[in-house]
Amino acid sequence: MLGISAFAFSRSLRRVSVNAALATLGSAFFAFAFLGGFASGDSDRDARLLAHVSVVVSASLVYLLLYVLGILRQREVARRAGLALAGVTALVLAGSWSLEPLQAQALGTAIACLIGLAALVLSLRRALRGDRLAWVVVVGVFFMLLAIAGLGWIALHRSGAPWQLHALTATAATAYLVTMASVLWMRYAYLVELHQVMAHGPSYDPVTRMRSHGETGRMVGEAFRQYRDDPVPLGMIVVSIANLDVLGKLYGQSAVNHALFVCAGRLRREVPEYAETGRLADDSFLLLVRNCSNSGPLLALARAVQARLSRPVKLNTSFEAGSIGAKQTRWVAEIGVGVLRVYRPDARAASAVAMGRGMSRTAWSYPSRVAWYDEKSGEIVGMPLVPA
Repeated sequence: MLGISAFAFSRSLRRVSVNAALATLGSAFFAFAFLGGFASGDSDRDARLLAHVSVVVSASLVYLLLYVLGILRQREVARRAGLALAGVTALVLAGSWSLEPLQAQALGTAIACLIGLAALVLSLRRALRGDRLAWVVVVGVFFMLLAIAGLGWIALHRSGAPWQLHALTATAATAYLVTMASVLWMRYAYLVELHQVMAHGPSYDPVTRMRSHGETGRMVGEAFRQYRDDPVPLGMIVVSIANLDVLGKLYGQSAVNHALFVCAGRLRREVPEYAETGRLADDSFLLLVRNCSNSGPLLALARAVQARLSRPVKLNTSFEAGSIGAKQTRWVAEIGVGVLRVYRPDARAASAVAMGRGMSRTAWSYPSRVAWYDEKSGEIVGMPLVPA
């Protein structure tokens, strides 16, 4: 993890590197101290040192976990949480001096577990609200609690701790570090990719990872060449975003790049493997389904894409992509989806794409935001709303 943090620092992602380094060094320092790494021969002095280490390090690690999870994105919330943790830490450390050394050490371990339990409750609440990353944090905090309790017991009963307790504690501590590494990766892989998108600008294709819109044209051209040789119907879905221009005028090109990045990521997660995707112009995406003999799955996919991309998102409106807490604004994409099936022998690629794009713009005025070319009537119709 230290190596990863150094690599992130070299890529100018300083927030990533600092968080990874703090998580690693804090955990290693805690384990090293409780396993006797700072033993001086004076048991009373060592016990008080461990009391201080347990409270300070556990509070720091919990604060870091909450920050990575996104609970502390707002400065006021982060300030209050920091003051609360600092106040609890100072109060416990001051009160521990009124106790015997071993009692102070036990109190420090207990407070560290209570701080971890509070973080576990907060993470679990966020996970139950639908944050998938929070479930990984819940697992990590659980292992952290096991490691703290095990190390505290070993420190209090150093000569009598069974080897099974050592094994359980070592496993929990290792599992915590592995979980923390996965949480950092899941959170900051997003920022690393976003950093690339905002750096490359509109020449970077956030759907197919191609740097040129021409690749989409070549994909469609190849599909139509195969269609002429073997006229199996093609399904086309064009997704257009209506309010990108307004977003750019208000917040600049970086916000537009971020919006495209988020929409493309959602699109990739929603689209099945058999559908090919590509960037189309500056405000549209193209989905191509080969061997589309039935319009039902195509329309179902169009509805799912429209619903997924219409969810609100918090956009980063500053150029500093290395921080989650950068300037943000809530934004909802105004999505229009055009759906058609290419089945005529004389169909041309350019005409089909143009028709799909025009239908997606027409869909902006429909309640369902989905326009479909009805093959029986030969008309463009709006899909009915699906009851929630």
